[in-house]
Amino acid sequence: MRCLPLIFLSTALCAGAAQAQQVNRCTDAQGRTVYGDKSCEAMGAHARLLPEARAAGAGGLYRDTCARRLSEVVAQIRLAADARDANRLSGIYSWNGLSSAAATRVMDRLDAIVQRPLVDIAPVFPDDPALEPVDTGIADTGAGTGPIVISNVPAMRPRPVALRLEQTLGRSGTPSRTLLKLRRQYNCFWISL
Repeated sequence: MRCLPLIFLSTALCAGAAQAQQVNRCTDAQGRTVYGDKSCEAMGAHARLLPEARAAGAGGLYRDTCARRLSEVVAQIRLAADARDANRLSGIYSWNGLSSAAATRVMDRLDAIVQRPLVDIAPVFPDDPALEPVDTGIADTGAGTGPIVISNVPAMRPRPVALRLEQTLGRSGTPSRTLLKLRRQYNCFWISL
């Protein structure tokens, strides 16, 4: 029976030693992670916050915004090509009305696009002359006093209707050109083939 108190004493000592060996994970003022057996405040840091929990069913690749400017579309295309990531490029693709088979073919084409080295992205403007504004510099007032010359009217530029990707085919360096049509829907820009 004398062994029983010794067992309790040794267990209590081990528990106290384990308590002293707790490692705290903290963040210092510069944003670096700091580890130590002291409290975060004693190390001049604060407790590291856990990331917010995601809603059930929320995936890690969800973006709650879309490309609202053409420069954002170009940046997404560049990032997808640099990372060789067809999924990133598919995030700005207009998938409306595609069947499963057609979507599979589109993904195969998007994957082929991002696998080729990207040289340049150029805007493609409409060729229809009716879409380009003609500024005669003359306005009719209807008062019969003659034409009035308007000299400070800014020229309107047409919006691009597509983006032309200039790429090369592998090591051969053979030029390759892909046309991605632009569509504006829901106040966002989308691409299609």
